[in-house]
Amino acid sequence: MTELQNTILEMIAKGETLADTALRLCLEVERLVPDVVCSVVTVDQLGRLHTLAAPSLPQSFCAAIEGLGIGPEVGTCGTAAHRGQEITTADIANDPRWADFKHLVLPLGIKACWSHPIFDARRRAVATFAFYYREKRGPSQLEREIVERCVHVCAIALDRHRRVVEYERRANTDALTGLANRGAFNAALHHLDAARPGSWALFLLDLDNLKFVNDTFGHRAGDLLLRQVADRLTIAAFPDRAYRIGGDEFAIVVESEAALRDLERTAQTYLDEISSTANCGGNVVSPGATIGLAECSLADTTAEQVRQNADFALYHAKETGRGGFVRYWPGIGTRMTRRLTAIRDVNAALRENRIEAHYQPVVDIRSGEVVGLEALSRMRIGEQAVPAASFHEATTDSHIARTLTQRMMASVARDIREWLAAGIAVPQVSINVSSADFHGASIYGLLSNTFEREGVPLSHVSLEVTESVYMDEAGVVRKSVEALRAKGLKVALDDFGTGYASLTHLMSVPVDYIKIDKSFVDRIVSHAPSQIIVEGIIDIATKLGIRVIAEGIETAGQARKLMALGCTLGQGFFYSRAVPSDAAAVLMAAHPRGRGITLAGGRLQ
Repeated sequence: MTELQNTILEMIAKGETLADTALRLCLEVERLVPDVVCSVVTVDQLGRLHTLAAPSLPQSFCAAIEGLGIGPEVGTCGTAAHRGQEITTADIANDPRWADFKHLVLPLGIKACWSHPIFDARRRAVATFAFYYREKRGPSQLEREIVERCVHVCAIALDRHRRVVEYERRANTDALTGLANRGAFNAALHHLDAARPGSWALFLLDLDNLKFVNDTFGHRAGDLLLRQVADRLTIAAFPDRAYRIGGDEFAIVVESEAALRDLERTAQTYLDEISSTANCGGNVVSPGATIGLAECSLADTTAEQVRQNADFALYHAKETGRGGFVRYWPGIGTRMTRRLTAIRDVNAALRENRIEAHYQPVVDIRSGEVVGLEALSRMRIGEQAVPAASFHEATTDSHIARTLTQRMMASVARDIREWLAAGIAVPQVSINVSSADFHGASIYGLLSNTFEREGVPLSHVSLEVTESVYMDEAGVVRKSVEALRAKGLKVALDDFGTGYASLTHLMSVPVDYIKIDKSFVDRIVSHAPSQIIVEGIIDIATKLGIRVIAEGIETAGQARKLMALGCTLGQGFFYSRAVPSDAAAVLMAAHPRGRGITLAGGRLQ
């Protein structure tokens, strides 16, 4: 018996599974006592029986008692677990506790049973160790000694198993929400590598307003929001499983047929479930979320590729408008990769001071006089100055956009100071600003502080905002433009005609300049609709007191046509490309404002 005990303890120490350990124990006991049939049955927290090991009992018997609730008349094992004491049934055929179950064992030649409960540290019956006999009898003294040791080692094995299960549960469970965590999510994806195409899909979800809740109401409210969202996702996703994989990031692995049938409808269901107001410690919060989804549609698609695709879709969803969902489509990955590459390159250029300001003159079309400069960002790569269009995708990142604006403001302020110190009559210089600049810190504060450090009056600078930015849905930019103009700053509306701005908006929140987009100028000579539209814009803008600048003038014919239509200001390659600050200084010094500039071959001379 000591050898048996040591064998089982060694298995426990080596980390063998509970099932293998119990099976070995039963087999060794049956070898020691050949005329008994041995079993170990566990009891779950709901008081239900589950066969752990019964090598000499048929599978049909084990299946019949699976999930059976313990009680005072549930056979020998069910009664022993219920009462917490050993029970002997010397005659199964005539014992009322076996009335509903004897038909399962009597045909097997089993006539008696003896069961001993196995307790945990809190004295709760968590299993039973039983002997079945082929004759009507109870246990012998030898059998009692064997079972006493077996119950002891079983208790050790069960306790170790419970600790392993609890460790794994904690290792795979998010402590705050109770959802499965990133570790469990990664393990689930690993198992899905062998799944057939079309059998599963992945939803990645970001909460839109957790930072706002944390900053406004405190982290306790944020934690309550996360718990409520986790509960809602658990309900909405059932029978599929939800995971919390980061601070405000969740994932749902969808395998159920109903959810797979219409993935976009499923995504909307999740969003609707989340969006109901939540009480977070007395603070009413309206949760919002953004979803990216992807599916396993091809035989050679790995789970990691599906995850990456869902990631791309989520990234795109957040960039194009939070609060909705985007389904992965081929090509979105290339677009995201291109964007991330641009962000990486611009970040490096900012760190290494390779972002420069170049200047393109704005001229009076009638005289060729330089009446202003537009500052354009360039990224220096070796001897080459890369235009902003080549890295425009990086500016969709709000941090990059704001940093670029700050760098350009500093460069322009420094260049104007140097020009003024050299005695150059500097015209007004315009700086392009993005949507991110209006949604962060005060743009006026940034501008005034930057130019004040260089001792340059703000009268030398104006701002340009694109039509698409100007028409933001919340009206934040238009209100900011109004405030900037009230402080004396000039504002130009760039790329006019390419979006959906209306001249009626300019009556309520006007600007100082409208810059007609190059797409109209390209066709101004021979395209009658372009001529009519441009003439109309010029006429209405002039009556509103707004000056018009034509962009992208490349030929003398375009310049003449624009002038005939009443446009007096323009810029483009016909006059000059954007040039570095030293070249701009030479240009301004040679042709100070107030004196016409000679044109030779369309270039400023």
